[in-house]
Amino acid sequence: MVNAASHIGPVVLTGAAGRAGRAALRHLLEHGYEVIAVDTRPTPRPEGEFPGTLNDAFQADLSDLGQTLEVMHGAGSVVHLANIPAPGLQAPHHTFVQNVTMNHSVFTAATMLGLQRVVWASSETTLGLPFDVPPQYAPVDEAHYPHPESSYALSKVVTETMAGDFARRSGIPFVALRFSNILGPDEYRRFPELAWPDPHARKWNLWGYIDERDAALACRLALEAPRTGTSSFIIAAADTVMPLPSRTLMEQVFPGVPLRDPLDGFQTLLSIDAARQHLGFEPQHRWRDTLGEDGTTLDV
Repeated sequence: MVNAASHIGPVVLTGAAGRAGRAALRHLLEHGYEVIAVDTRPTPRPEGEFPGTLNDAFQADLSDLGQTLEVMHGAGSVVHLANIPAPGLQAPHHTFVQNVTMNHSVFTAATMLGLQRVVWASSETTLGLPFDVPPQYAPVDEAHYPHPESSYALSKVVTETMAGDFARRSGIPFVALRFSNILGPDEYRRFPELAWPDPHARKWNLWGYIDERDAALACRLALEAPRTGTSSFIIAAADTVMPLPSRTLMEQVFPGVPLRDPLDGFQTLLSIDAARQHLGFEPQHRWRDTLGEDGTTLDV
């Protein structure tokens, strides 16, 4: 891994103070990367000793191209996680304008500076979330796109289109990670209360999630995997948030939706087959490592 980090060179990590950003920062440092952290807020320095190096931490407005060029200068690649992270946090128009402007600025800077690769955070929402209208089939895969149902999702669809254009004109690989709902052990302990009593409660994303540590893993693999052009991958856990089998969930909540897979056990309904094949992604963490099927805490 250190050899890969050495080959790729310094990585600009935007959104480094956010949830996914903090996990990605630690993971990249653990795997020997030189990281330049960028956020609008101060970035906490991870505790511990790491093979990698946090070269610098900047506060910058990435919707400003000048500031973006300044903080990205000297980097080999960028992992771009900075955005308004979900619908409903800001006014819809503001969410769309801020995200698209920020993403265009980062992509422009990457091409002007000749970076080796752009990895960036797209979203599961591009696939049709919330699934108030049932999905066309399940498990949902990359072909179930685009179905934006919010200005946030639309900002990601527009950005995926931009990424394709930038990749074509520059020759730089652009990799979009369509992250599912990023969670961790604190949220897992609340599943018995918030998710399990009613299967409809989390039907909005087909009961999907991704552990924050596996989101970080996906960022690194997207830097290292052989890629050309532009590509987009669903990044989700290998299971659902529910203790019920996935086939049972679909039969109860989405009867009549065609199933394209045998759906063994608790298999994810957000297909990660493409990420497995092209990135070598295999989730390492699941809520069952924290809770038993009956909600009993297994770790502290």
